[in-house]
Amino acid sequence: MRHLIFFMHTSLDGFVAGPNGEMDWINLDDELFDFVATMTDKADTALYGRVTYEMMQNYWPAAGEDPKASKHDKEHSAWYKKVAKIVLSKTISDKGLDNTIVISDQLADNINKIKKQVGKDILIFGSPTASHSLLSQGLIDEFWLFVNPILLGHGIPLFKGIIETTKLKLVETKTFSCGVIALHYETKRN
Repeated sequence: MRHLIFFMHTSLDGFVAGPNGEMDWINLDDELFDFVATMTDKADTALYGRVTYEMMQNYWPAAGEDPKASKHDKEHSAWYKKVAKIVLSKTISDKGLDNTIVISDQLADNINKIKKQVGKDILIFGSPTASHSLLSQGLIDEFWLFVNPILLGHGIPLFKGIIETTKLKLVETKTFSCGVIALHYETKRN
């Protein structure tokens, strides 16, 4: 069965963005980008909430074509264009969207059906609201949390509305020279 893997940058105090969605505090460098590329190599599907999908769709398809594009932008743009995309949204349709399906209801049934298909891992990048929904239904198999050396004090929380205990197993940690620490957890299933 394919795994749904949650990728998220977070502040040390547990926020994924500032109160207005600001993410300019996230530490990124080539070492981190190269590491993420090893993860995207193991995935053939990207999952997003509507807001993150629209942001990605506005940038990544053409990012690699810019003459000044970085190695990361070229590689991630190529990956983004070829992978299947899943969007969780009640406001958009997949009509006219290339290689993209929109899930607007029956979240657990639809995600579990996709997880049972032949393929590589499914990565969910950012998308805090979608992630909260997936987590509340026990659909996330692994977590990669990229803890940044900053305290935001307020903003969009990493986790919200958790009503049941979810046990996790620490699989590995990785420290990056930019000060980010990656924590990799697997969800313990009964």
